[in-house]
Amino acid sequence: MESVQAIKQRFGIIGNDIKLNRAIEKAIQVAPTDISVLVTGESGVGKEAIPKIIHSLSHRKHGKFIAVNCGAIPEGTIDSELFGHEKGAFTGATQTRSGYFEEADGGTIFLDEVGELPLTTQVRLLRVLENGEFLKVGSSKVQKTDVRIVAATNVNMFEAIKKERFREDLYYRLSTVEIFIPPLRDRKEDIHLLFRKFASDFAQKYKMPTIRLDDNAVQLLLQYRWPGNIRQLRNIAEQISVLEQNRTIAIETLRSYLPDAKSTLPAVVQNSKSESDFSNEREILYKVLFDMKNDLNDLKKLTMELMQNGNTQKVQEEQQNLIKKIYGEDNITDYEPSDEPLEILDTVDENLPQALPQPQGREDKYHFAEEIEEEETLSLQDKELELIKKALDRNKGKRKAAASELGISERTLYRKIKQYDL
Repeated sequence: MESVQAIKQRFGIIGNDIKLNRAIEKAIQVAPTDISVLVTGESGVGKEAIPKIIHSLSHRKHGKFIAVNCGAIPEGTIDSELFGHEKGAFTGATQTRSGYFEEADGGTIFLDEVGELPLTTQVRLLRVLENGEFLKVGSSKVQKTDVRIVAATNVNMFEAIKKERFREDLYYRLSTVEIFIPPLRDRKEDIHLLFRKFASDFAQKYKMPTIRLDDNAVQLLLQYRWPGNIRQLRNIAEQISVLEQNRTIAIETLRSYLPDAKSTLPAVVQNSKSESDFSNEREILYKVLFDMKNDLNDLKKLTMELMQNGNTQKVQEEQQNLIKKIYGEDNITDYEPSDEPLEILDTVDENLPQALPQPQGREDKYHFAEEIEEEETLSLQDKELELIKKALDRNKGKRKAAASELGISERTLYRKIKQYDL
């Protein structure tokens, strides 16, 4: 069995990161078997090297090695590419054609970007993995193939399974052994080493002196997050090698080639919210607002009781209940009713002149009580109807503009209009 260092030299792999070494070790260990392997990692980390290592160290090394980029083949033709087709199977099929699985019989197929496969093709691939059988497009004759499948993806497979874009049973058949290639930002000690290798290669290729980074530029190189990983690093090294006259690169020069180099913080990936997410947030907000309204009405009742009959004992009991409701049991352990007259009227007069007007007579008291009763009967449905009417009026009946203002879809607004017979 070859050593990790020998494999690196043989396949031109640069780096001494422990996670990278572990990935190569796993590839060496599984190579003599026929089990399927799934290589995972971000785009640009060099996942394509692992299938080559596995094939070259397996008993199939004298067979064919076919690499297929599943994401680059149109959905309508991918079944034909992988499994072949019979003459006349579809428009343009003027002759029978062998697919990759038939051509690679006895060898290895590398399915790159396997997470992009259509669901119908995933079913066919699962059958190949289970018993080595497949059908050509337009044929009813079952054919057998003996291939070793190594797949790679930069997709979060569990997220794809959750969203029903990838079959769970196929994932577990592909990932008998999973090999993870770490992103470049987690291999900081390898970044400058890789840059120097690329700079040397391009100097030979373009017949010019090799570029080098000063100390500050090296620090920037190590701090940058490299979202494009090794592919991006190689591209930057080539650009600088070709474009810069001064072969010693300062930090400002390097920064000009790095997108968003001023920010070394992790990028925040914010998924767009669905309509249901906004709907749930509105429901929560409505509930909070109506809970606050109910608490305010309770406070108004408490104030009315005091203004109408001055029953301080009853008011104090209701005050305790209100505090329990709003703040919970733990926040009233030190509260004791006082025999002192409550000063709530002065507080209300100063701070809430509009909400709690001074009663001037019996008629005002009854009118105030009627207002409380009217507010208590308000429902979420009434508020929703009122908001919809106002939005339609402000937008002169234009449903699309009104829906945008309300934060709902036009379809939902149309359904509400029918519901309330507006």
